[in-house]
Amino acid sequence: MEVPIRSRRWPMMGRDVELDRLPGVLAGRHFRGFVVSGPAGVGKTRLAEECLDRAVATGFQGVRATASSAAGVVPLGAIGHLLPAGLDLSDPAAAFASLGLALARRKRRLVIMVDDLHLLDDTSARLLQQLLGTQAIRLIATIRSGEPVSDAVDELQNADAVQRVELGALDEATVEALLERILGGRVGHRTVRELFTASGGNVLYLKELVEGALASGALTDGEVWELTARSLAGTPRLSELISARLAAAGQEGNQVLELLALCGSVGRVDAESVASSDTLKALEDAGLVQEASDGKRVAVGLAHPLYGEVVRSSLPALRRRAILLAQAARVHARGARRRDDTLHIATWQLAATGTADPALLTQAAALARHAHDYRQAVVLIEAIPEASRTVPVQLMHGEALFELGRQEEAVELLARVDATVRSEWEKLAVTVLRTIILYWGCGRSKDALAVIDTAKTHVTSPDGQRVLRVLEGSVCAVSGQPTRALHLFEELDEDIQQAPNINVWLAGMMMKGAALAGVGRMAEALEWAEHAYSTHQRIDDQAQLPHPGTQLNSVVIALAQAGRLGDAREIGERTFNEFVAAKAPLPQIWMAWHLARVEWMAGHPASARKWYAESLAVARRINQLLVVRSALSGLAACAAHLGDLDAADRALADLSKYPRGFDIGEEVLGTVWTLAARGNLTQAREELKEAALAAQAGDHRFAEVLLLTDMARLGGARDVGRLNELAQVCDGPLPSLHAEFAAALAADSPQRLWQVSEAFERLGADLLAAEAATASLTASRRQGNRAHQTPAATHRTEVLTARCQGARTPLLATTEATAPLTAREREIAFLAAGGASSKDIATALGLSARTVDNHLARAYSKLGVTTRRDLATILAGARE
Repeated sequence: MEVPIRSRRWPMMGRDVELDRLPGVLAGRHFRGFVVSGPAGVGKTRLAEECLDRAVATGFQGVRATASSAAGVVPLGAIGHLLPAGLDLSDPAAAFASLGLALARRKRRLVIMVDDLHLLDDTSARLLQQLLGTQAIRLIATIRSGEPVSDAVDELQNADAVQRVELGALDEATVEALLERILGGRVGHRTVRELFTASGGNVLYLKELVEGALASGALTDGEVWELTARSLAGTPRLSELISARLAAAGQEGNQVLELLALCGSVGRVDAESVASSDTLKALEDAGLVQEASDGKRVAVGLAHPLYGEVVRSSLPALRRRAILLAQAARVHARGARRRDDTLHIATWQLAATGTADPALLTQAAALARHAHDYRQAVVLIEAIPEASRTVPVQLMHGEALFELGRQEEAVELLARVDATVRSEWEKLAVTVLRTIILYWGCGRSKDALAVIDTAKTHVTSPDGQRVLRVLEGSVCAVSGQPTRALHLFEELDEDIQQAPNINVWLAGMMMKGAALAGVGRMAEALEWAEHAYSTHQRIDDQAQLPHPGTQLNSVVIALAQAGRLGDAREIGERTFNEFVAAKAPLPQIWMAWHLARVEWMAGHPASARKWYAESLAVARRINQLLVVRSALSGLAACAAHLGDLDAADRALADLSKYPRGFDIGEEVLGTVWTLAARGNLTQAREELKEAALAAQAGDHRFAEVLLLTDMARLGGARDVGRLNELAQVCDGPLPSLHAEFAAALAADSPQRLWQVSEAFERLGADLLAAEAATASLTASRRQGNRAHQTPAATHRTEVLTARCQGARTPLLATTEATAPLTAREREIAFLAAGGASSKDIATALGLSARTVDNHLARAYSKLGVTTRRDLATILAGARE
């Protein structure tokens, strides 16, 4: 991909409302001038340039002028180069009137763009106002908000003929669209949020941040563009721009900026301890600081997140130390009454001196951990002398390392702690955390269950045994044993306030919803998941799990499998955005994965691919391995649907490097659909059959439904009679509908397939609806039945297919080109078109080479071709 360079003009986005006003200005109906105002960097000049380009495209002659401080001291200094040679300026009034008449008689009307109108000299301003008044010109100008202007410029920008537009920062959705346009690919949600937050939607700042991140390698391209660095450095030019802006603060104001840069938002009382209220007001008026209500106090903070980076970079070490210790002393003198005051004092003292009181550090680490600031928690804990690190402190350390993706360090630390514990409580606490890290962090389900088994011989109390059972159930729920998990989860039915370990109970409640959905009890799963969410919300202040929204993972699963794909999507996307805003990466991984699965079930492979990539990128960034194999398989399946077989192959090659712990039977889909895309339908069906048997053995009934349905879609409709059994034991509309789809394919019934298509469409399963409709039309043509071959039916099928984001599956790809072929002929034709020899095809399908050649001969005859090259051409056309 071509890296954006400074000379490259970024596309205009998010300014449609402003651009819609331009035609009226050019026509001169009510306005003849268009002035764009706003703070530095929001894109005023870029919008004015776009307006000028559009004016020229409609027949105007465009000219540019740039006002400046230097030109502003010279009359007509900014626009003198626009005046005709020989114009007599000894009598300005007569010269201006003459110029106006000359311009008004021109065939091509003149449009003048003036950048930085606030710097324009008075003579130029009065000339432009006079020319506007005589309708001799059209004016497009930019002016920076808050800058002082002369009376002449003020009269010009507020003239009746001038329309003024205040340009604000871009919103997050526009920033995402802009980034994807300039980078030429999908951008991860977390990366969009970080760039949006860091830039504040300011286009200039955004551009410098992106260029700095690309140059440093902090912004990398995989399936999605992702930021890999902790902080955004930007470019030297960005630092210069911000430094110039901060220079307006003055000496006293700079002391406030330094305090806020090092300590974050502080109370107004603290801010006034270093500067007067007049200085604070001046800083606020200049857009450098802002005030906000924080409970009963008024807090003062920097107006833009990048200001702090620039201020901190220029602070000498001794100055930093003095500011931090002074602020710590101020807060301590007030009694450290606020909940997070202890955290702040310890953090400031540690940053200033490299040490602090161990008790204070321990308390501060607990507060940082409660706020899910695990990086700060690790810094505080590691500053505590080892002799003062109790078992609870070491557990907190292990958990923070886990949340930061430092899994091996956490595993080693907790193994050492486990060897030294004395009490049953300590043994149980270490076991819980070791199990979580081994399974959820490392994907090592066998090791996790072994740790639980070992603990059973040491933890003998009834409450301790109950905790171990729920913990074991959480591992079993998604490692191939949902029925066993539900048996172990019987403990969860009681009031959580009576639970011996609230956090283990909350995790178990989340996994119980997933287990219920897995065995096909969707109504119970949804009811339970909603109960778990409300319970978590009610006791969140007592919980250590990252976010109550983690319980909504099970809600999304249950809604999707109950056929409510739209509801699942809406809740999942809203919750994912909450996780991003809360900077909670671990919940992001799983919600992104569930959203990918929702989009996959909906038949939207491009959307699913982006969510799988999002899940994978975050998982790799924080080294959470459990989901990686499944996300890679999903990526491969989506890429295969979209015809990107190189990407599918890369994902499958990568998949083998990761442990297999998260097992619901669907991990095979990447291999299956890559095989199918290459025409290897028999092998794809064999993979599905084996996976379905494994899912059956583990009671993953809904996964079995999906796998068997894919077998039917790939030519095995007569071999999936078990779908009827599953439809009897799984609730919700989808299992029965999937069974009917397979039966209709086996019967080759146009009417039944059409009805199935309509049912899938009502549920939002667009790809299955399109496939069923396509299969219905194909069956009608094959049988000579014109009842279903109406223009309306064809149009509906095309509309459904268009919703599938370019997905091409065997049922869709063979609509026209291979309609006359039997299933076996189609399969052999696709393999031959892919370059396989008759001998290879015979070996793969268990046939003789002569039988393969006979099938190929019939396919050639039906399709009107004579060579494999012609066959490949016609089948390639079917896929496109």
